[in-house]
Amino acid sequence: MMRNLITDVPGLRVGSAHDAKLASGVTVVLPDQAAIAAVDVRGGAPGTRETDALGLGATVHEVHGLVLSGGSAFGLDAASGVQSYLRQHGQGFRIGDVVVPIVPQAILFDLRNGGDKNWGRRSPYQDLGFAACENIGLDVPLGSFGAGYGATTCGLKGGLGSASCLMPEGYTVGALVAVNALGSVTVGATPQFWAAPFEQAGEFGGHGFPVVLTPEALVPCFKGGPAASPAENTTIAIIATDAVLTRAQAWRIAVMAQDGLARAIYPAHAPFDGDTVFCISTARKPRLAAESDVVRIGSYAANCLSRAIARGVYEATTPTSHWSGPPAYRDAFSSLAGGV
Repeated sequence: MMRNLITDVPGLRVGSAHDAKLASGVTVVLPDQAAIAAVDVRGGAPGTRETDALGLGATVHEVHGLVLSGGSAFGLDAASGVQSYLRQHGQGFRIGDVVVPIVPQAILFDLRNGGDKNWGRRSPYQDLGFAACENIGLDVPLGSFGAGYGATTCGLKGGLGSASCLMPEGYTVGALVAVNALGSVTVGATPQFWAAPFEQAGEFGGHGFPVVLTPEALVPCFKGGPAASPAENTTIAIIATDAVLTRAQAWRIAVMAQDGLARAIYPAHAPFDGDTVFCISTARKPRLAAESDVVRIGSYAANCLSRAIARGVYEATTPTSHWSGPPAYRDAFSSLAGGV
């Protein structure tokens, strides 16, 4: 049975860990076997690790894990914790008797949300990365968990979101995202999501899309207003499929999936964002995907990412302590008849 999570893609598991006092966390995706992956970066302020290894001309063609993390540049330590876990379990790129796990990563900025960031000489993200691996499984708690714990958007708390679909062609596609956008995921001051046209089975409230977009709704919402900072945002995501892909095909799907980010967040891909999308293939199908399959997979991937973004914000809860960010969606719209 489909869970509407990225782990519906056979061969993937997800783990998250966060620290409430820190108001930040880490989420990791581990394939059961080394997997083809690619990345596309559209924001103007990205923070990444080992993404050059995913280039079309790179020597190492497979990855052993992907990491999404809070903490800005400090959060890049999380991949070291994931590498330690994988090395202990004998997983990695083998060079003679040496095992080197390849673990690309993207980070978001959550350093000004009220959490205690005075961690001293060594950041906690390496330990959080290791802990996320220890929590690995098929269930993916959404909202204020893992890399989405300390995330924010314009006017609402961000969060960790996921969605999946089974294509008519038999491919499974899933998305996982940590939403920490400069822009807004809702249409103006309404509870309606920009991603509403793609919603399935009321997964983020079933509030629909406005019949008419008012001029006020089209005024871009910037987190931080006129004082918006180029370092405080970023939406980072992973697209997964069981299709057999080349590195070039995976990259093209990551590119197409960015459309889903643009449909769910307004504005997106700004100079103040670091929007980054990975694509990973577990290659469970019997043959290499045709180029026409890539077009369809990329289309469904974009839809899944839009839905995952809305779900991440919809499912978020406002931390009860160490929090100075905006309210969660359900708190902001608690007066809605019938709830949210």
